[in-house]
Formats: sequence, C-alpha cells, structure tokens
Amino acid sequence: MRKQRKKQQSKKRKPQDNAKDQAELAIKEKRDRLLKVSRRVLFALPVAAAVGYFSVGEIQASIHESDLTRISEGKPSIVQIHDPQCSLCQTLQRQARKAMKPLDQEEFTYLVANIRTQEGSEFSARYGVPHVTLLLFDDQGEMVQIIRGPSDVESLQSLFSAHLESYR
Repeated sequence: MRKQRKKQQSKKRKPQDNAKDQAELAIKEKRDRLLKVSRRVLFALPVAAAVGYFSVGEIQASIHESDLTRISEGKPSIVQIHDPQCSLCQTLQRQARKAMKPLDQEEFTYLVANIRTQEGSEFSARYGVPHVTLLLFDDQGEMVQIIRGPSDVESLQSLFSAHLESYR
C-alpha cells in the first residue's frame, strides 16, 4: 500500500482574516497610545497644580509688596527702590530679605518700588533717589533714612532693628 501524501494547505490567510488582524492591531496601538498619554497627564497634573499654587502665592506676594499706598498704615516701612533687571538691585533685595528674617514681620511693612512701573518711577523721583536704594519710613509715612547700594546683611539688620526699635 502506498502512502498518499496529504496535500499541504497553504498557510496564507484569507484577505478577510488579514484585514481583521490589522484592524485589531490598530485598535490595540490606539489603546496603548491613549494609556501612555493618560499616564503622562496623570503625572503632570499634580506637578502643574503645585507649580500653579506656588506661582499664585508668589504673584500675590509681589502685588502686595508693590502697593506703595501701605506706607502710612501706622507701622514703620522699608521700601526698596528696585529695578528687576539690575543685578545690584537683586543683591540688595536678597540681603535686605535675609536681614529682615529674624525681625518680627508684623512690626513693619516691606515694600518694593519697581522703577520699571509708572508708580515706582514716580515714587523714586518724588524722593530723588535712584535704584539700589532702601528708604526707611516712620509709622506716619515720613522718610527718615536713606540706605544707598548693597550692604552686608549684618549692617542692614542692625539698621533695621534700630529703625524699628524707635517705634516700639
């Protein structure tokens, strides 16, 4: 008896099956992309919220510091004549903030007159001082002292303490 060979069926798929597989693959790829984007969004959302929260706080503090009408509120004031593009002004601001840290922030008002704004420029002109300057005001809003240029933190701290001490 002779063995008959079985006819091998070709492994080619029908065109229908191939199209179906491609459609399933396309759906899987879309789902994978969607999941990947979802993970990125879920990660970025809390980061963006935190950045937004702190940015809003910084903006509010900046607006509060630039309100020069607060000078005569019954507390002594320290006003920095400031140009945000000036490196000496930025140095003075860092030093002044460090010098004010140990002081009771409720006892005085710290303000910034930005000379790049109309209000800050007019304020600077009214007192005849350039940027990189600190003006110390009494509790009635009268200027009592001018500090020009950057100074070391210890010197500023002693000047600020003496200024505040005279109004206690």
